[in-house]
Parts: sequence; structure tokens; C-alpha cells
Amino acid sequence: MKNFTTQASCFRRIRLFFLIALVALSTGCSSLRLSYNHGETLLYWWLNAYVDVASDQKDWVKKDLDNLFAWHRKTQLKDYVQVLAGAQKQLQGNVSAADLLADYADVKKRSEALLVKMQPELAELARALRPEQIAQLEKKFASNNDDYRKKFLRGDVEKRQKVRYQKSMEQFELWFGNFSSEQEALIRKASDARPLDNQIWLDERMRRQKNILTLVKKVQQEKLGKDATVTLIHKLIEDTFDRMEHSERKSFFDAYDLGTAQMVAGVIKMATPAQKAHVNKRMQGWIDDFNSLAAEAS
Repeated sequence: MKNFTTQASCFRRIRLFFLIALVALSTGCSSLRLSYNHGETLLYWWLNAYVDVASDQKDWVKKDLDNLFAWHRKTQLKDYVQVLAGAQKQLQGNVSAADLLADYADVKKRSEALLVKMQPELAELARALRPEQIAQLEKKFASNNDDYRKKFLRGDVEKRQKVRYQKSMEQFELWFGNFSSEQEALIRKASDARPLDNQIWLDERMRRQKNILTLVKKVQQEKLGKDATVTLIHKLIEDTFDRMEHSERKSFFDAYDLGTAQMVAGVIKMATPAQKAHVNKRMQGWIDDFNSLAAEAS
């Protein structure tokens, strides 16, 4: 069940894999192929919103994205099929929180490997950024943080618990369909049992944003070469992933991930045969789409 990421992980990183998944989830399983086939454009739009790509940068940025997706189509999609097929088998068995935590760790490894693959392209982009584009990036980060505060830092504990529960239910209903009032009450109880401190998540995202801005400013000011920039980016990637394992907040992160895994395992356990069939159908749609996309790329 690898697509049940925690609320925190949704904010922790932006990855190509999760961008594709997000688009597919929001538009429906049947349109995954359409979304993926326009992935280069979607990713370009996302990037442009952050740095306002200049006209003389547009062609090579799009070419880099085209090359990245070509590699992704040829090398990663069959692997995704295996991941989803394994999740289908899990759904029919007795899935534990430990199983889901192992799945989450696997997703993180795949995400890190994808970013490492992107290092040369990220380095070229960092080296090409101009002062006004770095200013735009900083402005976009600030805007995103304001949105986060409005969504997740307003109101008392009860309101924040409710917002988090509703966000989880959006994913559960997408996969399982409708729930009974009794099921919803149990899910709410499991959701509320997780540690709640949205300020920590905001602090962590602002820390990562600061690191990114420090990196691109250093590259721009010192006019670093590609190799030196790749080295900085690699350290940044390592720091992003190692942070959850070695920071002073590790106990909170671990407790949150465990609580989320227990919630998801509980949902799977309480799911009716019809709800499990709903999940299986959605996953099979993804499998069929990924197989078709992989065949088109070969």
C-alpha cells in the first residue's frame, strides 16, 4: 500500500514520482496514461511557477525534462508494476503497521534514487538561475508557507485534528470508496491518536527551503562549475533524507509515522470486501496503464 504516505511526507518533498501520482490521483485512475504522457509539460509548469523560466532557458529546460521522462519510461515503469502488484497481494492478507513502514521506507529510497538521477539536470538549472529568479523562488516559498499556516496552523487542537483527519479521509475515500459512520469514527480515533504538531512540519520545510536558497545563491554568487554544484546538490539530497533519521526530532517523526501506519493498517483490516475490491480495481488500472506506457517506450 505504498501510496498511503503520511500528511507530513506530502509536505516533506516534491518528487517526480509523487507529482505523477498526485496528478493521477486528482484526475482519476483511468486518466493516468494521459497525465503521465503530459508529465514533461506538467513538471515544466510547476518549475516555472517557482523560478519563472526565462525565454532563453525554456528550450534546454524542456529538453532536460524530456530526457528525464524518456529515461523514466524505459527504466522505472515496470518496477512500479511490481510495486503495485505486491500491494494488491498485501491487501488480501493481514497487513501490519510494520509492513506499511517498510513500504514507506522503500518509497523514500526510490525517491532518493530518482533525485540522484536528476543531479546533473538540477545542477545545470541551479547554475543558470539569475538573481531575479532566486528572488522569485524565495517569494514562492514564502507564499507556500503562508498557505500552510492558513490550512494547518489555525484554530485550536480540535480544529487541527479535524483538518488532518479530513485530509486523510480524502485519500481513503479515493481508494476505498465510501465508509460507514462506524468506520469513520474508528478512523477519526486512529487519526487523532497520532502526535500533532504542525509547527514542526512548517519548521522543517522552512529549514529545507533555506538550505535550497543558500545553495542556489552560493552557486550564483561564486559561479560554481557543474561538478561543484552536483556535489552541493548531493549533500542537500542526503541531508533531506537523513534529517528524519538523525535529527533531534526523530522521536516525533517516528511516532507520527508509526501512528499513520497503524491507522492505515486499521483501515485495511476494517475494509469490507466491496471496499477492497474498489482498491484492487484502482490499482489494476494503474498496473494496466504502467504496462501500456512501458510498452510504448520500448
